[in-house]
Amino acid sequence: MFRYSSTARSVVIGLFAACSLVGTVCAQDASRPQAELIARGRYLAMAADCAACHTAPEGGQPYAGGYGIQSPLGTIFSTNITPSKVNGIGEYTEADFARAVRAGVAKDGTHLYPAMPFTAYAKLSDTDISALYAFFKNEVKPVDQASRKTELPFPFSIRASMAVWNMLFLSNERFQPDAARSADWNRGAYLAEALEHCSTCHTPRNLFMAEDTRSALSGGTVGPWSAPNITSDKTSGIGGWSDAELLQYLRTGHVAGKAQAAGPMAEDVEHSLQHLTDADLRALVTYLRGTKPVASSDKQPRYSFGKPSASEASLRGLPGQAPAENGFHVFSGACANCHQADGSGNAHYPSLFNNTATGADNPDNLISTILFGLNRTVDGVPVFMPAFGPDASFTDRLSDKDVADVSNYVLSQFGNAAVKVGPEDVARVREGGRKPFLALAAPYIAPIAVVVAVILLVFIGLVVARGRRRVAPA
Repeated sequence: MFRYSSTARSVVIGLFAACSLVGTVCAQDASRPQAELIARGRYLAMAADCAACHTAPEGGQPYAGGYGIQSPLGTIFSTNITPSKVNGIGEYTEADFARAVRAGVAKDGTHLYPAMPFTAYAKLSDTDISALYAFFKNEVKPVDQASRKTELPFPFSIRASMAVWNMLFLSNERFQPDAARSADWNRGAYLAEALEHCSTCHTPRNLFMAEDTRSALSGGTVGPWSAPNITSDKTSGIGGWSDAELLQYLRTGHVAGKAQAAGPMAEDVEHSLQHLTDADLRALVTYLRGTKPVASSDKQPRYSFGKPSASEASLRGLPGQAPAENGFHVFSGACANCHQADGSGNAHYPSLFNNTATGADNPDNLISTILFGLNRTVDGVPVFMPAFGPDASFTDRLSDKDVADVSNYVLSQFGNAAVKVGPEDVARVREGGRKPFLALAAPYIAPIAVVVAVILLVFIGLVVARGRRRVAPA
């Protein structure tokens, strides 16, 4: 048996201790890049607003899906993107994940609808895809819960048709920095065009529901909501805003005397924009400042309309003399207490004049805010307006005529008086907004397809019969 001297024993112990220390350091060094990758993925997922669409309202599990996205073709329910191996992306490789995010195709080959903004995410870099994958696989809690199934009417229920749509309208090009622009502008462009996917809502769409890139960021629709022009045009867009106002709006969703975020934009502020770094918010402002201005039909900026009105105070308590005065009574009973009798608002509720919702030439956002209310939380402080539409309590629920009348009162007293609202406008917004060509044509697509198929079969039959007559013996 070997015997060690005390000196040799000390050397051996020292070597073991050194090896143990090296192993610990190596393990720490190996885990540090992974932790940094996950942290970056967490920030990117927040910037991409993943939680807003993939978390069901009223207590839904984070990223477990089930959120109903209102589209002109029907409600599209988001999928479970937790690392659940049963219902989520637990079996996805990074390549599977990249294909779903950037090409809109799930692991099993199912095509996703473009309510998932993969047309914008297609620009994401490989590095950012890796970071997102690391975050979802390692930090998000798996939830073994199936999300609600999307059931669109025929022919949109045939998901395979999206393969043709993708061939026509999906670009697989990654974001390429513009060498002629500043680093700040390029960062803002990457955020706006890829992660924040601004064009998804703020760009008009063609007959096939693809973005009309010729009019990028000049305004679009999101179900019942209107996404305004955010190009650098000084009248129709954000060219008349100061940098400080743009930063404040992106950060909080509210700028006194300008605008406040509601609907999908409020969700974006709550779940994404308020959490961006100051540097990234400034980069977004730099990018928006540098966009191509696109003019609309506006004669003056939307936020420049209106002034305080004394009508409510002078009419209060008097009996109605005309049907039009229903709007005043609704305003006095449901609106004046928060927005003030003269429409000037207060620290918690915005003024009704110098407000983009009341100064627009399109009343959809005003109607939507009345029907669906407003609810966003910034810095832990909720900003809330009750809904007066289908989700309101029975005593607060307003009819289409009530909403039209109070909208007309508000517009005539505080906003763009040239805009008129009828009960049919309210009914349209209540039902999800204007129907695009595809939705209007949907009932006729199947019959037309059958007729075309019959014509083709008859034509083929005639060609075959003629060919047989030619080869028949004399």
